[in-house]
Amino acid sequence: MQTSESSISERVIRCAAAWLDNCLVKSCMFKVKIGVSMLHTLAEPFNDMLKQLAMLDTEYVEVVDDGFHTLNNRRLAALNEVAKDHGFKYSVHCPFADINIASPSKPMLNASIRRLKQSMSFANRLSAELWVLHPGQKTGISPFYPDLDWRQQNQSLRLLHESAQTFGLRIAVENVPGKYGSLMKTSDDFERFYRETGLTEIGIVLDTGHANLENQIQPFLNQFPDRVTHLHLSDNMGETDEHLGIGYGKIDWLKLTTQLKTMRFSGIVMIESVFNVSQSLAKLRQLFA
Repeated sequence: MQTSESSISERVIRCAAAWLDNCLVKSCMFKVKIGVSMLHTLAEPFNDMLKQLAMLDTEYVEVVDDGFHTLNNRRLAALNEVAKDHGFKYSVHCPFADINIASPSKPMLNASIRRLKQSMSFANRLSAELWVLHPGQKTGISPFYPDLDWRQQNQSLRLLHESAQTFGLRIAVENVPGKYGSLMKTSDDFERFYRETGLTEIGIVLDTGHANLENQIQPFLNQFPDRVTHLHLSDNMGETDEHLGIGYGKIDWLKLTTQLKTMRFSGIVMIESVFNVSQSLAKLRQLFA
């Protein structure tokens, strides 16, 4: 029996309508997860940070395991209590002061690895969504030993990845500008890292302030749409890492947020501004609306 042209047309219309309805449902369901890093309070005592944390109008919070906010058993208990009361979900930024996973000095390297593993343990006890790690750094003797720091960084990341697996913890490496000695500053650096190590389970934390200094925001998003799992958002004028509020520098935020919506980015966009944090939160919500 032949199918009439009218029945074919009706079927095409029904399929098109179903496809459109599905797209609309997905669009309505998509909601960007916006959080706030407590970096803006790092100069303040831990208890003062806790008070500001309790007043945050967000579900996602990143705590910094360094400086006045270095984690310990008492502070973990306090953070877990606040999370219970306010429904926060944490990520943890690892220590970065005097930490170098590419150090050519074995005693200094071993101290860095021990401290980072301790931070992982703390992140696990906070049920952290993610543990954020800085890449290795060049040192004063790097020119004398070409590529040694790169190889040491990769070996350290293998060790840290193994530790993360024992904790059931997701980890991701943040891009850091070359002007600060970083070994992983561009999307090509990350491509080389993945190619040489095969550690594709380690994600990327795209720091927009850092990437802006290297003109790397678009290369990262274009090259690694599936491996950028977390964003640190702050603005700058393109010269130094100023951690300005959203819209107070030269980053094209409309372009960036439009691309993230098009990508249906499923990670957390974490405000890491030191200035104008509440204004940045309001601005992002407006851009993602």
